[in-house]
Amino acid sequence: MRTTFAQVNPQFSFLVRSGRAVAFPIYKRSYERSNDDCNGGDKLKSASLWRDYVIYFSKDLRRTVDYLATRPDIDSGKLGFLGFSRGAALSPMMLVPEPRIKVATRWIPELYLEQVAAEVDAINFAPRVTIPVLQLSGRYDYNFPEESSALPSVRPLPGPSALNRHFRRVGICACAP
Repeated sequence: MRTTFAQVNPQFSFLVRSGRAVAFPIYKRSYERSNDDCNGGDKLKSASLWRDYVIYFSKDLRRTVDYLATRPDIDSGKLGFLGFSRGAALSPMMLVPEPRIKVATRWIPELYLEQVAAEVDAINFAPRVTIPVLQLSGRYDYNFPEESSALPSVRPLPGPSALNRHFRRVGICACAP
């Protein structure tokens, strides 16, 4: 069964309604590309298998951007990135090697609180992100507390403060009402 953007992510339909084109990569180990070769692999972030998955995710994003560059109806000089939850957490590793993305929004990003291999730790990539970033998080998020997860993920972002913004919704999460 094929997954449609509207089925899985109705909260993002505002992007399409605003006249923007949306490409929604189906990353390895998500939706119909899921398999059981590493059941619970999300919990094994210190293992080399997690590193391999992060590389797969990055390649999937790059292939998506390659495809968009072939489309005459897409202005490939104005590509943005919206990462939600895991996509936001992985965004530093996705954005650093992809110079064609010009702006990013990280919606409910988190730093993984468990041990993560250094070569796929977002905190090691965040200082190398050179594009403007908007981060959306909840002030009282109990899964990803502001002091230990949300703020540390935005502090290392380089560049003038005018380029990077952190918006905290007063509530548990930054989910749309």
